[in-house]
Amino acid sequence: MSSFSNPAIILRRIEFGDFDLILSFLTRDKGKFSAIAKSAKKSTKRFSGILEPFSILRIVCSAGRGRGLPVLQEAALSKPLPSIRTDITKTAYASYWAELIDLWLEEGQNQIDLFRLLQHVLEQLDQGSATPAVLGVMFQMRFLIISGHRPNLKQCGVCRREMEAMTGNVIQFDLTKGGLVCDRCTTTGRIKLARGTIKQLQWLEKEHLSKAGRIRFSAQAVAESQKFLEAFVPYHLGKEPRSLKFLKQIR
Repeated sequence: MSSFSNPAIILRRIEFGDFDLILSFLTRDKGKFSAIAKSAKKSTKRFSGILEPFSILRIVCSAGRGRGLPVLQEAALSKPLPSIRTDITKTAYASYWAELIDLWLEEGQNQIDLFRLLQHVLEQLDQGSATPAVLGVMFQMRFLIISGHRPNLKQCGVCRREMEAMTGNVIQFDLTKGGLVCDRCTTTGRIKLARGTIKQLQWLEKEHLSKAGRIRFSAQAVAESQKFLEAFVPYHLGKEPRSLKFLKQIR
């Protein structure tokens, strides 16, 4: 029976029967895949207390029989990230990020950049190195780039007029066009963004992750960025994640 080992982050866990768990992982080298952890709920040696959402693990799986799920044979905890699961706000943000990945990414599609992104924001969230709101903005911007849904924050989505040539300190963004809309063009589904907010979002797009987390957002920029991204992301996914509704309720 073939087996493989990989760093992994738990995206989702489902109880299966009386003793088993079905786990959805994002791995460094194999993308997203699901595996069954047999007798995980009663195990006191192999899996005790480590198969929790957002845990960063080193896992060993063996191929399932026939078309069955791979079987989780071993799991070693690399980073438990305990403060995420003891803080309801942090849990809500981490749940939203994990659900976005689970909804968008197909099984077996390798996405090492996405793995590194999720690992980075989870570690920063656990350490408190940046506020959950700023990390949420950064994650969503980078997720959109990786998923091929980068918003056009440089020019009008109708006439292609550059942002720098637009007038006023407030510029509108059209969800249906996927880009900014200048004052000379008329569309529907608009969201207002301050020019400074747009520039900060542009900066987040291109900077290295280690630098992107240091950006100082004003309260207005955070609020505008959250409203914009939490409308844009579900619109282009075609579905609003359940975890986003929960995040909005507790925030």
